[in-house]
Amino acid sequence: MILEKPVETVENNSEELREGIEYIATGRRKESIARVRLVPGKGNVVVNSRNWENYFLRETDRILIKQPLKVTNNADRFDCIAKVGGGGISGQAGALRHAIARALVKVDEAFKPVLKKSKFLTRDPRMKERKKFGRKGARKRFQWTKR
Repeated sequence: MILEKPVETVENNSEELREGIEYIATGRRKESIARVRLVPGKGNVVVNSRNWENYFLRETDRILIKQPLKVTNNADRFDCIAKVGGGGISGQAGALRHAIARALVKVDEAFKPVLKKSKFLTRDPRMKERKKFGRKGARKRFQWTKR
């Protein structure tokens, strides 16, 4: 979900960040789970010990991941070290966005209303529907024959 309307941003009035402190959070989307550590830095993102541009090849996934940092004006203030697993690349990008938003709330509670308004703190509940017995898949049925 990429925002079409510009969202109001928050001024960084919080105290200076201390060195050595890190903010840890977990995010989920579909089958994917992302564990994130935000540390004071220059805005680098590392995913599974790889540069995030090499991990997320689609530009839409990269935009999705950076949204919480841009809305709160923290894009160049934190380094993000993430471990993601499960699901596919798009689900992992959504999980990473969720985790970054949760970590930013731990940094400063003032970010919570803006992140909540942008729906970055809401866990997307849509999951794959299970296969039912007597059917070919979740909804699909076997072909019906008249005679």
